[in-house]
Amino acid sequence: MTHSPGDIRALLDRHGLSPSRALGQNFVADANTVRRIVRLAGVGAGDPVVEIGAGLGSLTLALAETGAEVTAVEVDRHLVPILTEVVEPVGARVVHGDATELDWGALLAGHDSWTLVANLPYNVATPLVLDLLDEVPAIDRMLVMVQLEAGQRLAASVGDPAYGIPSVKVQYWATADVVGRVSPGVFVPRPRVESALVRIVRLPAPAVDADPDRLFALVRAGFGQRRKMLRRSLADLVTPEMFERAGVRPEARAEELSVQDWGRLAEA
Repeated sequence: MTHSPGDIRALLDRHGLSPSRALGQNFVADANTVRRIVRLAGVGAGDPVVEIGAGLGSLTLALAETGAEVTAVEVDRHLVPILTEVVEPVGARVVHGDATELDWGALLAGHDSWTLVANLPYNVATPLVLDLLDEVPAIDRMLVMVQLEAGQRLAASVGDPAYGIPSVKVQYWATADVVGRVSPGVFVPRPRVESALVRIVRLPAPAVDADPDRLFALVRAGFGQRRKMLRRSLADLVTPEMFERAGVRPEARAEELSVQDWGRLAEA
C-alpha cells in the first residue's frame, strides 16, 4: 500500500505541516509510479536498499513490499515522526540526517553492496549523486528520480547536447541511462518540471587508469571554456606534444572528448 494524493494531504494537515520549498519537497502520490521505480531498480527480498529523502514514505512503502531491507533517510525533523509512524511497521529503518553530511560507512555497515533508490530534491541531486560515486563505493547501483535536465546530464554521452562535467564524472565510475520519465501530475505539490528516472550501475573499476585529480582538473578547465578549442582552454595545462601523445586533436572542443580521451590526455 502506498500514499494517494489524499493521504499525503491528510498526513500533512494532521500534523500542521506543508511542503518545504527550501528542502525541495515534492511528494510522490501515485502507486503506479513508485512501483515502477522499484521495478526498474530491480530490488527484491533481502536486498539492502538505502533511500534518500524518504519524505512521507510513499516510495519506502513500495520498496518494503518487495521484502527489501530498507533504510530511509530524511533530513526534515518535522517529517521524521510521520515517516517513522508510516514505515517502521512494515520493517523499514528510519534515519534522521542530511545525506550530504552522513557517516556513510557507519550507516551502510553490515552489507558490502547497496542499492540507492530515491526521489532526490532537485537542488542537491547532481552533486549528491557525484559525491556518492566518488566516496561511497558500497553503493553500487542507483535508481534516482531527478529533474529531467539533470537526468539527461548524468546520462549524456559524447555528442549529446547535455554532455558535460557531470556526464564525464559518471562515465568515469559507472554506466548511466535514462530509463523513464515522470509527469509533474504525480506529485504533491505539483512541480513545474518533468522528472527523469536514471539508472546508474557502478563499474568494477574506473573506466580509465588515470589519476582522477589530474583528469578532472583537465575536464573542469576544458568545459569551463567549452566554446574554445582545447589548445586554448587547456593552454596552461597541456602542451602540443601532450596532445600528440594522447592522440587528441588540439582543435577539438571539450564536448567532443569521451572519458577515455580525457584519460589519455591526463596520462600524457
